[in-house]
Amino acid sequence: MACLSPSQLKKFQEDGFLLLEGFLTEDECAAMQQRIREIVAEMDVPLHCRTEFSTQEDEQLRNQGSTEYFLSSGDKIRFFFEKGVFDKKGNFLVPPEKSINKIGHALHTHDPVFRGVTHSPKVQALVRSVGLQMPVVVQSMYIFKQPHFGGEGGVSRRMIRAPAGTSFLGSEPAWDNNLFVPLPVRRGGLVLIHGEVEHKSEQNLSNHSRQAYTFHLMEATAGTVWSPENWLQPTTELPFPPLYV
Repeated sequence: MACLSPSQLKKFQEDGFLLLEGFLTEDECAAMQQRIREIVAEMDVPLHCRTEFSTQEDEQLRNQGSTEYFLSSGDKIRFFFEKGVFDKKGNFLVPPEKSINKIGHALHTHDPVFRGVTHSPKVQALVRSVGLQMPVVVQSMYIFKQPHFGGEGGVSRRMIRAPAGTSFLGSEPAWDNNLFVPLPVRRGGLVLIHGEVEHKSEQNLSNHSRQAYTFHLMEATAGTVWSPENWLQPTTELPFPPLYV
């Protein structure tokens, strides 16, 4: 099992994040990578749906936040691409497997390999030890972090539904990079991050993709309400599934 020790729980509560080395086995990592290769090999994205993913506000609203392909991806497995990988007609300029920024947002439901990892006994034990009583899985993504591309995320602004697609509440402040704590992670490590912790991921300057599987949990005890403004919404076909099954 993977319950946090008292010292680990204290550190997570103080810092808002915690690195658990060796959380996933080599076999589990290999199984996810193999399954992703199969999913990518079967990828069929129409030209008009090929979306370049960005975390820059203006590009984010223009490139993905106004497209139905992105806005309706919460209960599906869909593909989002790096900048500069298409010609003007939308054809690939690089091998398709080298073009993807991330795959989201419902691997945890629709794919048995990722569903097995998400709902594994050790994940359930970990989340129980953090104190979540009735967590649901809100979304999941497989992030490629291709060489020489970068992105970051934070909580000072959030994307919301708007009549024309999406907009943002709040703004991203100019953070002092010295405030961020680097956290090197080896293969199989798990980074537990509280939802209110500012975080980012620097450019990948290596020659290999920096692949990671990520999923988001929310406590769903009585009285919890999911904001109707959030860009991602549960659907009749896929309500947010409980983690403990």
